[in-house]
Amino acid sequence: MLIYFLDMFGTAIFAASGVLMAGRLRMDPFGVVVLASVTAIGGGTIRDMALGATPVFWIHDTNYLWVIFITCIITMLATQRPRRMPRYFLPVADAIGLAVFVAIGVEKSLRYGASPLVAVIMGVITGCGGGVIRDVLGREVPMIFRTEVYATACIIGGVVHTLSLSLGVLPSMAAIMGIITTLSIRLAAIRWNLSLPTFALRN
Repeated sequence: MLIYFLDMFGTAIFAASGVLMAGRLRMDPFGVVVLASVTAIGGGTIRDMALGATPVFWIHDTNYLWVIFITCIITMLATQRPRRMPRYFLPVADAIGLAVFVAIGVEKSLRYGASPLVAVIMGVITGCGGGVIRDVLGREVPMIFRTEVYATACIIGGVVHTLSLSLGVLPSMAAIMGIITTLSIRLAAIRWNLSLPTFALRN
């Protein structure tokens, strides 16, 4: 139940980030809902389609859709009356949702018979896929392609998760270890502005 609650929390946070981008692009309400939806459930949808998981998770559990719709309404209303919010709130909340999404992606992939390597990749897709779609639709370079430590945190968290399972750790504990790893790296990157070196061709 804790993981499920955190999954819904992450869905709401990712949806809110989609609403905020839609607001910057001056989209109509339909565009707001679409951008929020692809951000919140896009990664998990790609994962389920790749794994052949039917039906896709949000078709089986429509609570995800309700969370997205309610988040859209609340976020749009809240932005009409802006209040001073701590600047670290959204990045930290995003980091929590990201860590949980990665763990869920890894766990579901392994449940469908995927190898540990594929499970890690699916974890990264679950955590980052929606954000990539959001940024592409918003005509921005996706965050995972920038120097910011984002996808790297997902990869390391997924490796810790799968490696813990191979060492005989209980699945629930392995998932928690993966979540803590992803979250810790992401929070450290936010706190100290950590980034990866860039690749650039010399003229």
